[in-house]
Formats: sequence, structure tokens, C-alpha cells
Amino acid sequence: MVATPVTDFLRYLKFEKRYAAHTIAAYEKDLEQFSAFLLSSFDNDDILTVSHFHIRSWLAGLKDAGQQERTINRKMSSLNSFYKYLLRQQQVKKNPVRQLHALRLPERLPVYVKEQETDRLLEEESFGEGFKGFTDRLICELLYQTGMRRAELLQLKETDIEWSLDQVRILGKGNKERLVPIGDMLKDSLKTYIAEKKNIENADLSHLLILENGQPLYAGYIYRTVKNYLGMVTTLKKKSPHILRHTFATHLLNNGANIQAIKDLLGHSSLAATQVYTHNNIDKLKEIHKMSHPRG
Repeated sequence: MVATPVTDFLRYLKFEKRYAAHTIAAYEKDLEQFSAFLLSSFDNDDILTVSHFHIRSWLAGLKDAGQQERTINRKMSSLNSFYKYLLRQQQVKKNPVRQLHALRLPERLPVYVKEQETDRLLEEESFGEGFKGFTDRLICELLYQTGMRRAELLQLKETDIEWSLDQVRILGKGNKERLVPIGDMLKDSLKTYIAEKKNIENADLSHLLILENGQPLYAGYIYRTVKNYLGMVTTLKKKSPHILRHTFATHLLNNGANIQAIKDLLGHSSLAATQVYTHNNIDKLKEIHKMSHPRG
């Protein structure tokens, strides 16, 4: 394959930034779409000669085609990262995205499962018999009790459990590690699970959670498992693994946890990303005030 600015950038994301494969694929798709637009609209096949007018025209076309603001901003972010890389490599003299502004997003509060519903999920609902049921239960427990992302759960290894410290080591975005506490019951369940794994023929002993056939979990399995079991306890329209991450953060905040601590537990790079959970907390305080204050 002939090296191009795009392929060089994608290799940089893979080998230096160590981004996940699906993240790199998203960057690649955005850059391919923009390159195709340049060629079809401006007869320009040189991505190094782009100005902010070209990018603005592409983004405006996406908006006219009905793309959501969040999607458009993500594509603009992909281009921004690409041209920042080219600028550092001295392949361009300026980053054309710097002259543009991200679209204002409609406020979207995190959706979460109520505490009584998570109690039902983890204490009352049947996860089925055998090793599969054990795995399914741990998927839901780990996502809810640690707030980790699905991608982080997929790469979790047995060696990431700090048994003596009652913590799990999570490798997050940008290859950043964080430590999250785990309770005694979850720790005991993990010890039992690891012991039972040894009875699975050809079991992958490096990954923490595996399938019945001994192979590591995959993204679709985690999604379907969470969706299935959340469907038993909640009427929420969305039932993805990320909902359990939102639930983890919201329940911590509702029970008095410090917002900075929640930021660290979630692995957010800035407090702004975590502060969205305070909106849900304010709604809870309003409800408490209305029920408890003499003039509420």
C-alpha cells in the first residue's frame, strides 16, 4: 500500500496513540467521506490543500442531508485531529478546522436505571444455570459496579484484578489506566468464576470473561446480554451497556459521592464530561424538596 497522509495518520493512531480498532475505523470512514466530497464537489484530490471553506461546505451538506449535530461534530473532530497531526508533521502550514465552530448540541441528559431496578437485576433476576449464566451475571455486575465501558470490559484480564487492594485496573481511552474499587461479594464471585474457567476446555485464561466455548467475549455478545437482562427490569427505551455506566455515575452522585471522584472513576479527561450527571441530581433534590419542605 502506498503511504498517504491519511494512512500515515491512521498508523499513528494505531501504534502511537493505541486507539481501539473501531475508533480508528471511524476516523478512516470520516476521512474517506471527506476526500470523496472534495473530489466530487471541487475536483480536488489533494487533502493537503484544503481550506476551512471546503470543510464548511462539507459539513453544511451533511446538515442539509439530515445528519445529527452530534454526528457532524464528531466528523469535524476527526478532521481536526487529522490536520493537527499534519501540522505537527509540517505537511500543512495551518489547521483549517481551527476557523470553524462546533454545532450547538441539544441538551441530552444521561438515561439511567433506577436503584430498585438494579437491585432486581442483580439480586432477584435469574441469569440461568451453568457457566453462561455466571458469565452473563458478571457482565452486568462489572459494568454497573465499576462504570467501565464495554470496550474496557472486553480487554479486561485476570491480572487486572488487584485482589489485595480490592480494586480492578481498567485500561481506558488514550491508553490511560485507572483503579476502581470492587466490593467483597463481587471479588468472591470473580475468584469462583476464575476457578470454574479452568474446567472449560481450551479456555482463554488471559481474558477475565469468556464464552462457554472458551473464547473471549465479543462486543455483540455483551450488548445482547445487557439488553436482554435490562429488558426484564426496566421499561427504558435504550438498554445498552453504556446505560449501566450512566447508572453507576448517577447512583454514586445521588448517594453523596463527590463529582471529582466520579470523574476519576469514570476515566473522564475533564470535569465537563462528568458534570452532565449533576442535572439528574438536581432533579432528585427538587423532588426531595417538594416532598419534604413545608412549603415545597
